[in-house]
Amino acid sequence: MSDKPFSTLDDLDADDVQLLDTTLRDGEQAPGISLTADQKATVARKLDDADVDFVEAGSACTSAGERETIRRVTSLDLDATVTSFCRGVRRDVDLALDCDVDGINLVVPASDRHIEGKVGSSREEVVETTRDLVAYAKSEGLWVEVIGEDGSRADFDYLEELAEASFEAGADRFCFADTVGHASPGEVHEGVSRVGQFGPVSVHTHDDLGLAVTNALAGIDAGADLVHATVNGIGERAGNVALEEVAVALWHCYDVDSADTEALYDLATTVADVTNVPLPPNKAVSGENAFAHESGIHTDGTLKDERMYEPYSPEAVGRERRLVLGKHAGRAGVKAALAEHDVEVSDDELADVVQRVKDLGERGKRVTDADLLAIAEDVQGREGAERRVEVLDLTAASGGGTPTASVRIRVDDEERTAAGTGSGPVDAAMAAVRDALGDVNFHLGSYHVDAITGGTDAVVNVEVEVTRGDRTVTVSASDSDITSASVTAVVDALDRLLPARDDEGEEEVAAPAGA
Repeated sequence: MSDKPFSTLDDLDADDVQLLDTTLRDGEQAPGISLTADQKATVARKLDDADVDFVEAGSACTSAGERETIRRVTSLDLDATVTSFCRGVRRDVDLALDCDVDGINLVVPASDRHIEGKVGSSREEVVETTRDLVAYAKSEGLWVEVIGEDGSRADFDYLEELAEASFEAGADRFCFADTVGHASPGEVHEGVSRVGQFGPVSVHTHDDLGLAVTNALAGIDAGADLVHATVNGIGERAGNVALEEVAVALWHCYDVDSADTEALYDLATTVADVTNVPLPPNKAVSGENAFAHESGIHTDGTLKDERMYEPYSPEAVGRERRLVLGKHAGRAGVKAALAEHDVEVSDDELADVVQRVKDLGERGKRVTDADLLAIAEDVQGREGAERRVEVLDLTAASGGGTPTASVRIRVDDEERTAAGTGSGPVDAAMAAVRDALGDVNFHLGSYHVDAITGGTDAVVNVEVEVTRGDRTVTVSASDSDITSASVTAVVDALDRLLPARDDEGEEEVAAPAGA
């Protein structure tokens, strides 16, 4: 980091701000999230790949199982500094040491509400305890950050006293924590400014008022040089500040490189997968719609100039632009979408295709690639390409044991069967499909399920985005059985992605080993 002090965001140098990720601790405290040791290791590696400087791996005091997950992270030999969250008791520090962490995030109460009502202590006792614990942790060779819990609702005069005592005892930094997402940007700025006179300051913000990113930037503007964040903003209540949003805001607005932005989307989707918390479609940076364009005016402008309706390129965060078809589609967008599938149309044919796309969109249906190609085939009077892959039979079971599935599919003129297991029947069915297809590699980019009828026998619509090589298609399928709809959608997408059988240089679909 730069040794040059800064007074405003505009004074920042390229490496003035670092990130501390607390997805594996504060993020995991969100209701319904519990990560295994392998899942924590996977996320930690992705954070390291994204050049995140600090990874808070968990709370060693929670349980023996939690300590095992922290040890799994500390065994990875990451470039990042790995820490454990500790309460203001010596035993927590000892448990963290047993996990071989590089440092600790020592949380002590800062507001009178927490000092008196939560731990039944006094301001003086908290200061003395903090001094003792910081000195002890430093004597054991740990990096130490003191977090003044509920600092945004503390008496700022007392917060200064607590910060000063922490630094006098040897703390590496003090964290101004807006624990309940209460503060205004002005309050965060004042709080960080006041504790920052004693040493390096970090800022920890929550999104209860929708101000998490704003408050993080306010803290940086006041001199904080480390931001606590979680991937996708997961966390208690309304969540923490989103790491990817802070990283992109710093990079795009202030030329500050707090992380490798090109790794952010991969990181976001990994966390969404392991936590089972889907990304909202309109979420900044990583949401499905962040780089999607449907409006004819926007699509036309974007095709002429990629920056016309985007603040930065999708490639900057590891993504690709999508042109979405619906009732707002225009000629330029439809023509570009057809061109992606090597379909050429005349002006008259294009007008007809555009109208049919709009009509389909008016009925409330999202127009998939399969829909578009079927419309174009009908308009041009062409027969659809001969299917190369088709589902013939599917069975799946998930009750009482490991979910299993078996499929029978036709690949060209050959029938193939395969079985698979997974975390659920859909996962097991996808494993079986991959096995049956042999060397046909594909990536399932997105997977959405919507109920389109009510009741216990509801019909669901499954929409998938599948990529093979440099081509991507979106296909949907409906069924009363979610596994059947999922497999049908994926297989239909692959049928669109494989070259036609009469194409010159046709690629053979190799049978699986042992078939």
